[in-house]
Amino acid sequence: MPDRLTTPALLGLIIALFSPPVAGLASGKLVDIFTPITTNIAGQIALLLLLAAVLASVMLCEHQPLASIGIRPPKLSSLVCGLLLAAFVVFIYSPALFWVLKRLGHSGFEGGLSRLALLPAWYRMLAVLIGGAVEEILYRGFAIERLNLLTGSYWIAAFGASLAFGVAHAPLWAWAPALLTTVSGLILSAFYIWRRDLSANIIAHTASDFVGIVLMLR
Repeated sequence: MPDRLTTPALLGLIIALFSPPVAGLASGKLVDIFTPITTNIAGQIALLLLLAAVLASVMLCEHQPLASIGIRPPKLSSLVCGLLLAAFVVFIYSPALFWVLKRLGHSGFEGGLSRLALLPAWYRMLAVLIGGAVEEILYRGFAIERLNLLTGSYWIAAFGASLAFGVAHAPLWAWAPALLTTVSGLILSAFYIWRRDLSANIIAHTASDFVGIVLMLR
């Protein structure tokens, strides 16, 4: 693990934190030109390219192993802990969140969910798999570890990464839900800092999104 933030790591941070929302905005603009499914597939390809750029930066420019951003072989405990966190998100956190939004008179995530419901189930499954892995690697593993080098604090790093995570969701969900997504990001960040098991984070993120975006929209 490096002991300071290098120039390649800084460039990687810029890509990880700011490129996803730019890609989301671009995807929203292109939907008026291409079909929604074509535009959304292009958005998923863009996410994979961003991930490839960050991973290449870690290995080829920083000369660091993927373990430096939390990527290690998954264990049985990764599956168990990931599913337990997903259960907390699905059965406790999300219902409480929707209750708060309803009390505030806000439609919450319904706008984004209604647009996703128009897309085929196979695409939503693909988006869940790609989004769960890419977002956890970029916003938890990479961003938290490298922001920690910059700030000297894992918790400041977690807040910064979670704020960027929330902003990245604004193009699809709008600003109020995106800000609430920041809270979800903080939960996932705290889990990562506690466990240092990015595989568990990916499992939790993917499983909870699968329930909300695939199962609930059938």
